[in-house]
Amino acid sequence: MGTVHAKSPDTDEGSVGVKMDLQALKRQERERKRRLRSVRERLAFLRRKAMQMKLKKIKARVQRVHVDGLGRTKDDIVINTVRDVFAAQDFQTVIMKIHEARTRLSNLGCFKDVGVFIDTYKGPDALEDGIEVTFEVRETNLLGAKINTSVGNNEGSVSTGGVLRNVFGRGEEASCEYSHGTKRTSSFHTTFTKPFHNEASTVLSSSVYQQASESPWSGYKELDRGILLSLAFNSAPQVQQKLVLDGVWRHLACLSRTTAFAVREQAGHSLKSSLRHELKVDRRDDLVFPSDGVAFTIKNELAGLGGDIGFLKNELDLQVNVPLPGDLVIQGSLVAGHLLPLRNNKTHCITDRFLLGGPMNLRGFEMCGVGPHSDGCSLGADMYWAAALHTYSPLPLLGRGGSISDKFRLHAFVNTGNIGDFVLTDDYKQNLRTLLQEVRLSYGAGLAMSLGGFARVELNYCVPLLVQRGDRPSQGLQFGVAASFL
Repeated sequence: MGTVHAKSPDTDEGSVGVKMDLQALKRQERERKRRLRSVRERLAFLRRKAMQMKLKKIKARVQRVHVDGLGRTKDDIVINTVRDVFAAQDFQTVIMKIHEARTRLSNLGCFKDVGVFIDTYKGPDALEDGIEVTFEVRETNLLGAKINTSVGNNEGSVSTGGVLRNVFGRGEEASCEYSHGTKRTSSFHTTFTKPFHNEASTVLSSSVYQQASESPWSGYKELDRGILLSLAFNSAPQVQQKLVLDGVWRHLACLSRTTAFAVREQAGHSLKSSLRHELKVDRRDDLVFPSDGVAFTIKNELAGLGGDIGFLKNELDLQVNVPLPGDLVIQGSLVAGHLLPLRNNKTHCITDRFLLGGPMNLRGFEMCGVGPHSDGCSLGADMYWAAALHTYSPLPLLGRGGSISDKFRLHAFVNTGNIGDFVLTDDYKQNLRTLLQEVRLSYGAGLAMSLGGFARVELNYCVPLLVQRGDRPSQGLQFGVAASFL
């Protein structure tokens, strides 16, 4: 008869007890480090408060300000920038005002380096608490070159050009730039920018441009040549507005012999002049992976001031972020658009209409693969909406706050939307039924990575649930890179 070998129950219980003790010790060590870090932060805060109280008791007044290194820059904008330092009455306020003045000088667009030196004032009219402040500045070079890369619409591009900085001594800039994209897009434009250095940070810019692009999902290519005038300003903290006057001559051509007739009949030349207004409010704590805050953008465009193109277009982009325990974030997004043709002899074409589908908005479908199609070409529509619900979380096994963990997020999502030439009435319930009829729906999960803090890359596995006739679903892995995602 064989021998049966078995482990002792005492050995298992002891092993489990040791593991539990180790886990408890690790938890205690983490808690001890957290408390120690909290105490250190509290002590540092108390030191800063004590230093501030001491500095407030020291009387000080700025009697003279020197700005060394000025060449092309005009005196009036420099004087207006540093004027506030004379209002300080104690040393702490002096330090704060000097720091604010230095920041404003750096933001003028005239200097590449700004240094500050503080000394007692020793002039004949010197007071006992008089201070002399010297700003040492280095002006930007008049002629410069620039090269940069950008991403958008699932495409990367590189641009290069020359720039004239601080042309007339008040931060003006003239530039000439050429860019080329990975999907046969190219552009060339010359721009002149004039900042006004007021409380609203008003900037006036004008541009002459040429832009070429291809839309393989619709079977056409486009060449635009135009003139643009833009006025941008801040109407409130974190509230930006922009007025744009645009006149453009457009040429649409077929990409291949297989382009649908519905697209071919829109090919040719057109002239569009439009006035566009943009309102943007962004109160998020991060552009790529926000954990809290709201952002929305409203765009209104009226075309038909001249030329043969005329319409009224309205667009909305809304995003809400809500933090949850465990570093989780719930994000809700909504985008919508409506194009209303003008009742005159004006018209509009496929390049003015809305398109939907792809890794940047309605995931789980091919690029512009949702909505009306003809012979494989997406035709777009006059109205659309799309919504998404995301859950973001950091990568597991990586501590929060590291350089790697800050650049990556896991996310799960549900996308829905609709597009078509919907006819709305005064009956709100009927309008809701119209917008929800033949809705599309998809879900999935994936990995997102931040690119330079302004764009991101997504690799998702998508599953389309609701698909309508003519759509082009894309189940499986889907890759996207852009500055803005739904």
